[in-house]
Amino acid sequence: MKTLISSSGNNLDSSFDLRFGRAAWFCLLDEETGETRFYENENKEASHGAGTKAVEKVVELGATKVVSGDFGPKAKELLEKFNIQMVLLSDDSKSIADIADSIK
Repeated sequence: MKTLISSSGNNLDSSFDLRFGRAAWFCLLDEETGETRFYENENKEASHGAGTKAVEKVVELGATKVVSGDFGPKAKELLEKFNIQMVLLSDDSKSIADIADSIK
């Protein structure tokens, strides 16, 4: 299973980003291999549609779960349509490594 985590940076020491569509980076955790990869959110500055573009990235990367602090209504609707589990976290002091360790 693959999980996408919204991140403020491009390494495991980066802090968790509460924003989904406007997160600076996405961390993709492959729970089978333990591999983590970071992808820049190219749509974080979009004037509109950042959340829906982020969902497109989730689907493209094959993630079945997304961890973030908030999902906009359109992103939430699309994630539900694609049967992608949404996990809400409110603690942005956690690092990506902390979250990845709790998922493994």
